[in-house]
Amino acid sequence: MDCIDKVTKHLRLVFGDVTLGVHGAFQGKKFDYIFSYVTGGPESFVINGMEWLYRTPRPTFWRALTDNDRGSRFHLKSGMWLSADMFLNCVNIAVAVDGTEIPFPCAPENNKYTGDEMARILEITYTYETITQPAAKVTVSYLVNGTGETQVTVHYHGNKDLPELPVFGMRFLMPTCADRFVYEGLSGETYPDRKAGGVPGIHEVEGLPVTPYLVPQDCGMHMDTKWVKIYRSTTLDNRIRKAKPCAVRFSAGEGTFAFSCLPYTASELENATHIEELPPERRTVMCVYGAVRGVGGINSWGIDVEPEYHIDAGKDIVYSFWIS
Repeated sequence: MDCIDKVTKHLRLVFGDVTLGVHGAFQGKKFDYIFSYVTGGPESFVINGMEWLYRTPRPTFWRALTDNDRGSRFHLKSGMWLSADMFLNCVNIAVAVDGTEIPFPCAPENNKYTGDEMARILEITYTYETITQPAAKVTVSYLVNGTGETQVTVHYHGNKDLPELPVFGMRFLMPTCADRFVYEGLSGETYPDRKAGGVPGIHEVEGLPVTPYLVPQDCGMHMDTKWVKIYRSTTLDNRIRKAKPCAVRFSAGEGTFAFSCLPYTASELENATHIEELPPERRTVMCVYGAVRGVGGINSWGIDVEPEYHIDAGKDIVYSFWIS
């Protein structure tokens, strides 16, 4: 999918004091997006009246520990990535309209705009620094074209002085629980070193199933995915809690990605020592990964993961996907 082929329609841009609004319609699809300068990312993705964001999407570096992670003491080597996953500093924001970077349009710079500026494409890029020692840099760009499709490009800049990563990706929190999701990829739960039994095809999963381990841990990973479509029919709008089922689609830019679609964040799973301690299911937590560590399990959950399934924090990780 090439963004140059998708710019025949126009976007209306609204330059607020601390936000940038992107509005448009294409072939019966109406979209309204808000990008925040304060929260460091998009804070609203409304497609045909359905809100798809509950919190600003952020880079994610942590997965809930598996039995093998604990057995191999991985958390004692790489635990700083848990804090990086929870606290992230947005250090720079850049805005480009029709391929040309403009002066950062916050107040008072935004006063020169009318609220009815039109564009073919809009790109906003957020730069983050982790609170690890030393810090690592991550850039995330959102490129919106005239059809309302958004290309997300994620770049982790490697630092050889940091410990191995558990995962690297983007986390999207949606306001309510999904009814189901459909994806093209490998069947079942798969990991880089546990996917030989996955069957390629299109698969449908009802609800947001969590593997009922005695001790909650990472689960629900799906490798080698071309696209995934998430369906919701509930909202937080008090005027209408039950809505017509709507869907949002995540599609790989080049190649494939890994994803998990669960009702809990990694930290919520991490905080529960037994499955009954998990909180009520309220949200959809969609993570789109560019890198996933293997799970091991070579000698009853103790020996480290095979070297080819580690994630070297010293190497760059770059991937992209589309939201539509």
